[in-house]
Amino acid sequence: MKSKGLVRDSKSFKIAFIAALAILAIICFISGNAKGTVEVSVRRIFEVIMNDDGSTERMVIWNIRLPRMILAALVGINLALAGAILQGVMGNPLADPGIIGISSGAGLFGIAILVAFPQYQQFVTIGAFFGAMLAAFIIYILAWKGGIQPIRIILAGVAVSALFGAGISATLVFYSDRVHGALAFMNGSLSARSWPEVQNILPYTIAGLLLVIIFAEKLNILILGDDVARGLGLNVEATRLGFTALAALLAASAVSVVGLLGFVGLIVPHSIRLILGNDYRYMFPASALLGSVLVMLSDTFARTVLSPVEIPVGIVMAVLGAPFFLYLLRR
Repeated sequence: MKSKGLVRDSKSFKIAFIAALAILAIICFISGNAKGTVEVSVRRIFEVIMNDDGSTERMVIWNIRLPRMILAALVGINLALAGAILQGVMGNPLADPGIIGISSGAGLFGIAILVAFPQYQQFVTIGAFFGAMLAAFIIYILAWKGGIQPIRIILAGVAVSALFGAGISATLVFYSDRVHGALAFMNGSLSARSWPEVQNILPYTIAGLLLVIIFAEKLNILILGDDVARGLGLNVEATRLGFTALAALLAASAVSVVGLLGFVGLIVPHSIRLILGNDYRYMFPASALLGSVLVMLSDTFARTVLSPVEIPVGIVMAVLGAPFFLYLLRR
């Protein structure tokens, strides 16, 4: 057992594991483009991407499946990174943008813009970010009592999630004639998403990846505890605020294009932590890759299992995530 632990702690194992996740992500991406009502071979996928021959396969791959799989990967990356950040900042392995209410805050502001001010849809991401930050701020106020304790984070998050959930319901009641357009948002769906959504989320994903790679060591210091972190010269509150804002922005960008998709930020970072440990220099890239794999697989399953009928990917994630959450809570 000791030698096995030493192998897992080695740098070579961590790099090999991340490389294996990268290969798995590529396989999921290709298979997701191949599977569906219209089956397309892998060779044909590359042919129609490289050459516009006007075929049905070209239209299906280029206009529907390719942007959808790219978007699924980007959403998975953003939510997984947001969850990893929140679990480190809050010192709670159960922290997740959906569970502690940050996604609900983003969702409330996003839905308010979608149904009340549809002419300003370009501001959904910005609105969702402010909603996410407001939720995070309220959670901190409610949970702070001489410090942050994991159980208070969860209890405050449940309360905040319920509060913003009520706001979402009230918004839909007041604008009942536009509810249909918000149903996909409520359930988390990639249906009918294409290149515009990819363009909306891509800058946030790139910025998020760069920032977590650059500042991963600061989070490694922060998780040692506030007193130790201060002793090592870290500005604890500024670091915590900065990481929380980054997590909120990543979660908000994902919510703005796919809706309320839960449990990715819970399942992925916790699973990676069990395998690679708490070093965020490796945990961030591994979480990003596993997050993309999880959402791509879930979405491929959601649109093929009952084809031609599609299941919102948020329902699939809820079926996977709820038992996982209860298992962690039980432990």
